[in-house]
Amino acid sequence: MFYAKAILAALAFAAVSTATPVVPAPLTPATITVCSGTINPPNGCLTVSVVSDSCINLTGGLSFLNKEISWAQVPNGFVCTFYQDFGCLNEGVNGHDVAILTGGTTNLANAHGIATSQNFNDQTSSITCSPI
Repeated sequence: MFYAKAILAALAFAAVSTATPVVPAPLTPATITVCSGTINPPNGCLTVSVVSDSCINLTGGLSFLNKEISWAQVPNGFVCTFYQDFGCLNEGVNGHDVAILTGGTTNLANAHGIATSQNFNDQTSSITCSPI
């Protein structure tokens, strides 16, 4: 009986010590497409990588898009908030300083706001996105 337990323990140890660890596949970064002109055909469009819940300010290399975005394409399974102000701040009292976009292509002239649809064309200064 002791001999069988010892063999079983040795086999279990060998199986655990030689098991290959499972390494998850790297996550594909999510991207959104924003356009200062039309999205179809593409005119003034740029694909931007997004990190969940990180604020993207339209400064530096993205400054040409500040207050210039007319169209946006958000991947399915994501929600992105477009803000009038830098820093992804929602400081308005009536909800007209943000547009909320979910998967699909949106003309920002008729975007969903907090309270109602609104014209958010050429208003965006920062963006956040996260999976739904």
